Amino acid sequence: MKTYELTYILSPDFTIEEAEAKAKEYEFFIQEKDGVILRAEKVTPKTLSFAIKKQGTGFYTVLEFQLLPEKLIELKNKIQIDKKVLRHIILSYNPNKKFMKERRERKKPATIEEFIATKEVIVEKPEAKEIKEEKAIKEPKKIKKEKQKVELNDIEKQLDEILSE
Repeated sequence: MKTYELTYILSPDFTIEEAEAKAKEYEFFIQEKDGVILRAEKVTPKTLSFAIKKQGTGFYTVLEFQLLPEKLIELKNKIQIDKKVLRHIILSYNPNKKFMKERRERKKPATIEEFIATKEVIVEKPEAKEIKEEKAIKEPKKIKKEKQKVELNDIEKQLDEILSE
């Protein structure tokens, strides 16, 4: 049996006692289909943040249960037929698996030295160049620039030249 969570909102036309009776009816229906009720919250009147079927309030409740997937369809049909249920959702639920948000850490901006250290310098062997030249004849030529290691002093000199102008 899989674990499910049913959340639904009943119409405000009910009284609190009638809404609790309706919740007990759904619990009994699940038990009748060989299901197990794990948790049932009290029926609570709530003001809705937006109107659902022209209703501004409703009775909200959550029901956690175990049921065979084949018999879940009967429960869905029963809820969809009921006109007094404003909105409902059935979620597949795994109580053993706990989700935790990963904490994001702010990364410090890289310094120029760290940035330069992460860049790779590609040194090619002469044999590799000959093989690449043969491939280049067969394939259209692509212009490649060799990456060179740049010293920090060179960068500072170039910056000084640009800023002095």
